[in-house]
Amino acid sequence: MTPREIIAEAWAITRREASVRRWGVASSLFELLLSIKLVGYQVYFLYEYFWGNGGAGFFDVEIQIYESMPHWFFWTFIITLTLLFTVELFFPHLAAGAVIGLAAKSKMGEEVKGGLVLALYNFFPIFAIHEIFALGGLSTTITITSVILRYVEGDSKTFFIIILWIMWVVSNVIHFFFSFAEEAIVIDRIGIFTALGRSFKLIISYLGHIMFLLLLLFVISLRIILNAAIVIIIPGVILGVVFLLSTFLSQLLTWLIGGAVGLVLVGIASYFFGYLHVFKQTVWTITYLELKKHKDLDVIG
Repeated sequence: MTPREIIAEAWAITRREASVRRWGVASSLFELLLSIKLVGYQVYFLYEYFWGNGGAGFFDVEIQIYESMPHWFFWTFIITLTLLFTVELFFPHLAAGAVIGLAAKSKMGEEVKGGLVLALYNFFPIFAIHEIFALGGLSTTITITSVILRYVEGDSKTFFIIILWIMWVVSNVIHFFFSFAEEAIVIDRIGIFTALGRSFKLIISYLGHIMFLLLLLFVISLRIILNAAIVIIIPGVILGVVFLLSTFLSQLLTWLIGGAVGLVLVGIASYFFGYLHVFKQTVWTITYLELKKHKDLDVIG
């Protein structure tokens, strides 16, 4: 298949398979919630660092809620936040196995079912691969940068920040060469290091084909830009609603309405990001299936 045919087939599968989209939307929802929390906290820390008293702590928001809200609301908030944070950390790794496996089944003409089994069976190897490239995540790197700014003294903080962002670039470059590792794990049911090696060989062997595919997949870059914008805009909208309502409503009712508005905005954004997430992952899945058909270039005869 040509790159254009791969993209057309991936979009057809994305639109046709509701079960794949459900996993993609759920994964995008929890990824977005985690990113909003991480970036929101760092924006607050940086604001206090540069324009406030410089004494921002990790639990300032929780302390403020404890002091100004009823105790039942505080404990509900803490328990919900803890449960959400746990799900947000692990669910995207589960969803990756389901999306890849179901998309591959659809491509190969098999019955598209068994998402939960695919998710659970492939969770640990996919989780390990994601953690290897954890520094490639923008939210993670921003969080570590904030920690360095607040807790490292002297001029050495500049050195550590430069090294951190160099590692971010290197991690993303290396991650590119292992782009097919997850597909190899799910589709061929092989080990982590074998999957990394197979991915590296495929990328090197068909680099021109894949680079042309990336050019056609400009929507990936668009998704990153949109995601970054949404992560910044949604907390701003919520704070704006809260400040507006606080002028004439009680504090408890203000936070409840602000939270509801935030959830609606996150839900709408997650729906659209879910489509893009499934589409991007399906492109890589189909590409892997197509490249597997070719003989390895290091095999002679």
